[in-house]
Amino acid sequence: MAPSPRGRQVNLAQATALLLAFVLTAGVGGLVAAGTLLPAIAVAKGAADVTVTAFDDLPSELSTRPLSEKSTMLDATGNVLAEFYAEDRIVVPLDRIAPVMRDAVVATEDKRFFEHGGIDPTGMLRAAVKNASSDATQGASTLTQQYVKNVLLETAVRNGDAEAMAAATESEGIEGYSRKLREAKLAISLEKTTTKEQILENYLNIAQFGVSVYGVEAAAQKYFSTSAADLTYLQAATLAGVTQSPTKWDPIRNPENSQTRRNVVLQLMKAQGKITAEEYDAGIATPLADTLRPQEPRLGCMSADQAVPGSGYFCDYVVKVVKNNEAFGATEDERLDLLYRGGLTITTTLDPAEQAIADSEVKKSIPVDDRSGVAHAMSVVEPGTGRITAMAQNRVYTAVNSGVPGESSVNYNTDKAYGGSTGFAPGSTFKAFTLLEWLKQGHSLNETVDGTKMSYPQRAFTAPCTTLGTDTYKFGNAEGGRSGVMSVLDATRNSVNSAFIAMATQLDLCSIMEGAASLGVVQGGNGKAFDPLPANVLGSQSVAPLKMAAAFATFASGGMYCEPIAITSVTNPAGEEIPIPSANCTRAVEPQIANAMNHAMSNVWTGTAKSVGAPPFASAGKTGTTSRNENTWFVGYTPLRAAAVWVGYSEGMIPVQRMNVGGKWVQYMYGSTVAAPTWKSFMTQAMAGKDVPDFGAVDSTLLYGVQIPVPNVVGQAPEAAISALRAAGFNARVGPDQVNSNAAAGSVGSQSLTGTGTKGSWVTLSLSNGQPPAPSNDGDPDRGRGGGNGPGGPGPEGNN
Repeated sequence: MAPSPRGRQVNLAQATALLLAFVLTAGVGGLVAAGTLLPAIAVAKGAADVTVTAFDDLPSELSTRPLSEKSTMLDATGNVLAEFYAEDRIVVPLDRIAPVMRDAVVATEDKRFFEHGGIDPTGMLRAAVKNASSDATQGASTLTQQYVKNVLLETAVRNGDAEAMAAATESEGIEGYSRKLREAKLAISLEKTTTKEQILENYLNIAQFGVSVYGVEAAAQKYFSTSAADLTYLQAATLAGVTQSPTKWDPIRNPENSQTRRNVVLQLMKAQGKITAEEYDAGIATPLADTLRPQEPRLGCMSADQAVPGSGYFCDYVVKVVKNNEAFGATEDERLDLLYRGGLTITTTLDPAEQAIADSEVKKSIPVDDRSGVAHAMSVVEPGTGRITAMAQNRVYTAVNSGVPGESSVNYNTDKAYGGSTGFAPGSTFKAFTLLEWLKQGHSLNETVDGTKMSYPQRAFTAPCTTLGTDTYKFGNAEGGRSGVMSVLDATRNSVNSAFIAMATQLDLCSIMEGAASLGVVQGGNGKAFDPLPANVLGSQSVAPLKMAAAFATFASGGMYCEPIAITSVTNPAGEEIPIPSANCTRAVEPQIANAMNHAMSNVWTGTAKSVGAPPFASAGKTGTTSRNENTWFVGYTPLRAAAVWVGYSEGMIPVQRMNVGGKWVQYMYGSTVAAPTWKSFMTQAMAGKDVPDFGAVDSTLLYGVQIPVPNVVGQAPEAAISALRAAGFNARVGPDQVNSNAAAGSVGSQSLTGTGTKGSWVTLSLSNGQPPAPSNDGDPDRGRGGGNGPGGPGPEGNN
């Protein structure tokens, strides 16, 4: 409400006379007559002249807006996670307020409430005479006037109008009388259009019932753990006594004062026949403490852990979804106002059982107070819906950086816009997107690649969306992991860097990064796609765990990508649905390609995660380790859940080497050291009792590729042999070893693939040394040795 225009000057004594005249006239002639008698009467009382608004300038209509109400955040089962409010209030209709509560308030604040027309001339006259003749101040506001005052104050607070706030609460001198005149006029006008019952209901919902609680419903819950409908007469008397001075009479802050005040209210209720003498005697004999059952409000996300272990970070994520998304308002201020004053009921996707498991496993593997300081985080997403069912990390949530060890306001699972972290380098888990592009381009899992090279000139890569440098890209395989010619299936199983870089030279780097971005995998700091650089084939830039979980959930669902969502519904106080951000589920990967991805990554349990062992249900995943063990990951999934687990230092790229972590000595941290076991332990518990289906069958063409005849080039010159194989659809190279052969020395003595083979595979040629093969003991020719794709066995993964 805009400030009233200023009128002519009167002093304090004149204002007293104005109010007295108004009261007397209102008592006999009504509002219109009162307005005609308000010209100032010159009376001296020594007060300085100040400005006062003439009666005709005062507003006569009370402008109201929906009351500020607290919002409540629920988990997926309907339990309260947290509450958010500028004013702790729950608006309820009068029929949901116990009759004894109504009686207590009327008896205490305005016993003639149902008789007067908005003001109480008798009470106002008594107060005006007393105030005019002494320095004492005595109030005489009716419930209607008190309601008006609360509305004016609420409006001023919502508008951030400091001048209006002061005007609504001024009690001294000329401004105090001016306020009472305004309230009186508004009260009389209000009673002409509003029933007594509605005014009483409005008052009981707007009034302050303690230091930080507003409205009778929130007060009943806070002090007595009950509802306004179920208040007893003792509880009602306690609450009715609070409104006169919410701090002084607060039952929790000042219980002795509150009990004294309650007994006064009981006396008033007895005197007015609202309770019996027996009830009065029993009431004053009952200690206040015996009636209290305080219920601490779950204010903000720092209280969410009380409801579900470790859920503070998920709660914080939901708050930032509301804060950032235009579905909840055009501006950030509007969105926050809706959250803290809009009385929303926000139902989230958080599964309390899964959250408890995730929190326990993350903190069990690396405790909050672990001396290493290594961080550990997990995000869990439901394939096909995008619902975030759990979000945990081995830190205690705090709203601000407290500096206390083990506490953090930063959510490691999300990106900068939703938690403050810029993400972490995913290492070899990012190889999934090169594999995805490989399959999209018609290659197969059993196609072989030459993983012998450990460096490539930049010109060996294709990236039409950017300009690559002219230097040489060098990298290594983790812990001397094997190189050589191998199938893509084995390269994935053993996470061989050199093989994936070789694959990337046959693909478009831009398409690899765009494919990852289409599944939500973008840089955590700026939301942009990974740069099309060779190093990013091995996951050098940073991404949030939540994004990785949602991307891998795409494979689990058979190719449906859903943006991760944390909210399933939002309703306003009237129960009306408010639009919420959608998961925008789309067909991002063809089902047969998703099935091939699942088949390839289900072999992780016989490769880089062999030491962990496969869980007893369909599952797949990928380990990840950066070059110096700074960030380690396991991103895995079943058809029902996908989860990304990250381990590392949140402060930066700090190697996790040669230290105790979680009570165990770690020489070099890998994805299979902590992340994969944590994932398996969580998923085994989360899937218990569930019917976990199998992944879809892999298409034979994507598994074996197009089978074509392999030319027999034994005896040919190396150049001619390579040319013939390439013309037939194969890649070829000359191996380092010579063999005994009947072919001429220097010509091809043997070839690694004969008969039929997968189109695009590598054929290794061994040159003849000119010596005939030695006869075998059983008369058979030399059969060679099979069963391997190169020297060494499965080794840990790594990036460049």
